[in-house]
Amino acid sequence: MAHDHDDHPHDHDHGSELPETALRVKALESLLVEKGLVDPAALDAIVDAYENKIGPRNGARIVARAWIDAGYKARLMTDATAAIAEFGFSGAQGEHMVVVENTPAVHNLVVCTLCSCYPWPVLGLPPVWYKSSAYRSRAVIDPRGVLRDFGLSLSDEVAVRVWDSTAEIRYLVLPERPAGTEGLDAEALADLVTRDAMIGTAKVSAP
Repeated sequence: MAHDHDDHPHDHDHGSELPETALRVKALESLLVEKGLVDPAALDAIVDAYENKIGPRNGARIVARAWIDAGYKARLMTDATAAIAEFGFSGAQGEHMVVVENTPAVHNLVVCTLCSCYPWPVLGLPPVWYKSSAYRSRAVIDPRGVLRDFGLSLSDEVAVRVWDSTAEIRYLVLPERPAGTEGLDAEALADLVTRDAMIGTAKVSAP
């Protein structure tokens, strides 16, 4: 397991601020809805788009390129930040990226044990479960149990490596390419890649 808590302190406090911020956001949202300035359904749609579509699509394009382009994959594994920037994906929350590759013998899982550090440029907004204390603690203590909760059971022969994101380093999982996808182009391959597969709580399935 990779744990860098002491060497890489996070860039924000961990305590009452996160719940307080969430409450303030909720109060502001309620006020805007009450005054008829925003539609709650529209807000939900926007959040869903950034959490499940726009952000993760960026990462999916990177994964698909790595699957079909050995040269790009080599650059991605050597200097992920620079390789990802080739797509124009960079900036806050993605300044120092590391890509870890799943293989038949190794499965990688990403967590942030102290808060919710997350690679926004390639995955969008972090899902609620990623920020929960249950996931943040159990991913380190019982990663196989966490994966089973997500519906992913791995054999004992597969090693599970847990990578703890920090303010300095954000991780992206390069999933295994599923069998039977040899004839698909990059766009079709990207359609198969999910956000959860790039965090490590799922595998990519063939169409």
